[in-house]
Amino acid sequence: MGRVVAERATAAGLEVGTVFTSADAGRNGDQLAALLRGHDVAIDFSTAEAVLRDATACARAGVPLVEGTTGWRDREAEVRAAVEQGGSALVYGPNFSIGANLFYRLATRAAELFRAFGDYEPFIEEAHHATKRDAPSGTALRLRDLVAPGRAISVASTRAGHIPGTHRVGFDSVADQIVLEHAARSRDGFAAGALVAAHWIMGRRGVFTFDEVMDDMLATVRR
Repeated sequence: MGRVVAERATAAGLEVGTVFTSADAGRNGDQLAALLRGHDVAIDFSTAEAVLRDATACARAGVPLVEGTTGWRDREAEVRAAVEQGGSALVYGPNFSIGANLFYRLATRAAELFRAFGDYEPFIEEAHHATKRDAPSGTALRLRDLVAPGRAISVASTRAGHIPGTHRVGFDSVADQIVLEHAARSRDGFAAGALVAAHWIMGRRGVFTFDEVMDDMLATVRR
């Protein structure tokens, strides 16, 4: 993802100042902050274990952060505190694809319609490449919260090959089954959304979700 973001940013005429790789995993927050100072925004697609360190480093450097990593929400309170205490900004989301975020809204509306009929049982299926560490995916967990808030429903995960990411939301009854699907064709959609978020977060302070970025985009379209 980092390579795809850098390539897309360069193609858009943006300057990529510093790139951190696995070779930088041993650096502490102060070392990262020193390297980050002077940048306009940072985008992180690394590992869940690194998110608190990276968010803290960005806050110390005064650099807003777009956080695309998943699987770290158990430390959200610490990340939020680091950003707010540093007077910085963070925007995060389980999926930065514009299409996937519109899919969230379609799935939410579908669930509202099917909820009126007790015969339909919701379920979620997701598939990703073999190297994705978290399962279910952050996107699947977000869909679960939207489609069946407060309920335990079936969420099935597949990890195989090089699948960029496929998510299905289904509603099953004795009579029929309806399935909504979002299938990513490449990582390019995630990179595009991350760059949209990067432009949006500059000049702001606080912790935001990508939903708020989408709200602003849709409000602009409606106008």
